[in-house]
Amino acid sequence: MEKEQALYLSTCMETLPPSTYEIKKLETVGGTLPKFHQWTNGKKTLAAYEVTRPVTETGYYFIFIDWHRNDIYYLVIYAHDKKTTFAELRQVQEIDGVPHIVWMYKPFKRDGKNDQRKAYFKQMFGSTTVQIKLPAATSEVEEFFEQVFKLCQNRIKADRIVEVFDFEN
Repeated sequence: MEKEQALYLSTCMETLPPSTYEIKKLETVGGTLPKFHQWTNGKKTLAAYEVTRPVTETGYYFIFIDWHRNDIYYLVIYAHDKKTTFAELRQVQEIDGVPHIVWMYKPFKRDGKNDQRKAYFKQMFGSTTVQIKLPAATSEVEEFFEQVFKLCQNRIKADRIVEVFDFEN
């Protein structure tokens, strides 16, 4: 995503009135996010937030970062324990004249069962491609959070599906 889009989205998040989500801004130092995770060290970071939904006790970190050091910004969604990412959102497309983040489910586990994961994701959620409308105003940020949280939860379910079902039989 363009730097301006990332800045706009982070500003919308910061000005969100009290809602069902709690937002805590993380401190950046010199435009970076030190001591967060080895993958973020030294990379330009526009803003970072801990976003939680207290009613369901779920939360993620939203990091606006130059992920590959090429001036293309990502909204990287980290697990609440900071061990891994659930989504690296970068691609923005106009859909019916409205900008959307477009993300594809592409599992890269090394157990030979990624086809089953993709099939489950598609069967349960309609497609392996997710489209999330970018907020045009602060009033649309809560719906944006709903969609990002849903994406992460669906990803977790699909990644773990091979633990639930034995596809070998």
